[in-house]
Amino acid sequence: MAEGTGFDLGSRLKSLREAHNLSQRELAKRAGVSNAIISMIEQNRSSPSVGMLKKLLDGFPLSLAEFFALEAPPKPQIYFTAKELVELAGGPVSYRQVGRDMSGKAIQLMHEHYAPGADTGAQMLTHDSEEGGIIVRGRLEVTVGDQVRVLGAGDAYYFDSRIPHRFRNIGDEECEVVTANSPPSF
Repeated sequence: MAEGTGFDLGSRLKSLREAHNLSQRELAKRAGVSNAIISMIEQNRSSPSVGMLKKLLDGFPLSLAEFFALEAPPKPQIYFTAKELVELAGGPVSYRQVGRDMSGKAIQLMHEHYAPGADTGAQMLTHDSEEGGIIVRGRLEVTVGDQVRVLGAGDAYYFDSRIPHRFRNIGDEECEVVTANSPPSF
């Protein structure tokens, strides 16, 4: 990162290269330099001269002014407060998802709450995914195909969610579950 400026030339070059679906080797070939140079610049281990940077940007093509005027790509959100979880379905069954946009994501994490007696409905669920969960508190009846099991705090499940399934809180207290689907499919 350039000292005092907050500008990270290496990250900017890498983001630009990836946005154009270029490998380091392909950009190096276009610019007539070694891919080791591209790697060192992207890691901020080498600071290119203006001439070298111009040569690299010609591989897109992009001017120096355009390169420095580009919007910095937003940093992905890593931490989420309880208030930032996205409510997908409220009511007796609450599904609160970690993160808003699941496009390009491999895992969908959710914090689920089932009121006493609540269930996902008589119609069995199916979706193209694998699914797993851990019961945090309460009791949850989990039906997968023709198998039915009542799980309590600390118990877990994991299955191919193309198999028809449903969930039901059979206890008299709220049931809390942390779940994951891969790929996101809810």
